[in-house]
Amino acid sequence: MSDKTTHFGFETVAEEVKEKKVAEVFSSVAQKYDVMNDLMSFGLHRLWKAFTIQISGVREGDRVLDVAGGTADLSLAFARKVGTKGQVWLTDINHAMLSRGRDRMLDHGFANPVAQCNAEKLPFPDDWFDCVTVAFGLRNMTHKDVALAEMRRVLRPGGRLLVLEFSRVWKPLAPIYDLYSFKLLPWMGEKVAQDADSYRYLAESIRMHPGQEELKVLMEQAGLARVDYFNLSAGVVALHRGYKI
Repeated sequence: MSDKTTHFGFETVAEEVKEKKVAEVFSSVAQKYDVMNDLMSFGLHRLWKAFTIQISGVREGDRVLDVAGGTADLSLAFARKVGTKGQVWLTDINHAMLSRGRDRMLDHGFANPVAQCNAEKLPFPDDWFDCVTVAFGLRNMTHKDVALAEMRRVLRPGGRLLVLEFSRVWKPLAPIYDLYSFKLLPWMGEKVAQDADSYRYLAESIRMHPGQEELKVLMEQAGLARVDYFNLSAGVVALHRGYKI
């Protein structure tokens, strides 16, 4: 075991331990994940994802990679966009989440390829995808810089990476947002998913994730160009976009 440490929520843990703990969280919440998403965001996550699809510029025939795609919200929308000539890969490191995503794709009539893999070691060739997306997954990754560099690697020149993630809320709203995150969210997690701890971690992980400008710099350091971002819902969420040139 290495002596390198990282954050698991507000806790400091060995890097190897974080991956295991994150896996436990998502294996625990997989069955109720979609229901909780609607409850936690008051349905807003659907609008955030729809905006991501719109900004992506994905067209018929494109190749798309959905990293940490979980229960396949984005993959389903992209599959409808690219049509039979395109390709959408749904990937996740967590088997329970990926299984739910694959089943949802099949239920909607899409037999798209899926791969259980670590975002820090993507099993795809260089310069392959027109668009890579990661929605609410980057903050759970141990080495965000490595994962971003991998996503850039598999993009074709001119391709774009979209990162949809919780970010820094508008300051005047911070006290209300804190109350919601650390009191109401774990309570909902207990009542609906019988798992307050996992939702407490999710709230903490949001606070430890880089803010809008910090993530922009991280993406630029990973070699992405023309990086910009859109604040959604007063900065509760931000969509970052960068290009491979």
